[in-house]
Amino acid sequence: MTAKITGGINIAMKVPPHQYQQTIAFYRDVVGLKPFTAKAPATGFELGPNRLWIDEAPMLSQAEVWLELFTDDFPAAASHLAKAGVVRCDAIEALGDGFRGGWITNPANIVHMVREPDAW
Repeated sequence: MTAKITGGINIAMKVPPHQYQQTIAFYRDVVGLKPFTAKAPATGFELGPNRLWIDEAPMLSQAEVWLELFTDDFPAAASHLAKAGVVRCDAIEALGDGFRGGWITNPANIVHMVREPDAW
């Protein structure tokens, strides 16, 4: 493999509307994590060295956790992952034209964004 893949810093929790406000209140008021809204409407929380993003997801009936992986060369990483039989699922959420990354799932169907660090 020519591209290195490492863990990212973002964790996304996709939450259905009927649980969204309670989930934000849990992390802010009960757990006491520091919130930030740099990418509104999503609310993020400082989670040690990571960022936990709480995203409202009207299409879901239960919450899901999505993880992030970094690569220095997305086309090479995508090729490597495809050869290993990894399922791409780019239709799950639009990333915009020119974004240097994409969506995959692991064998347990956990969604991962694989992207170059400066993909935006």
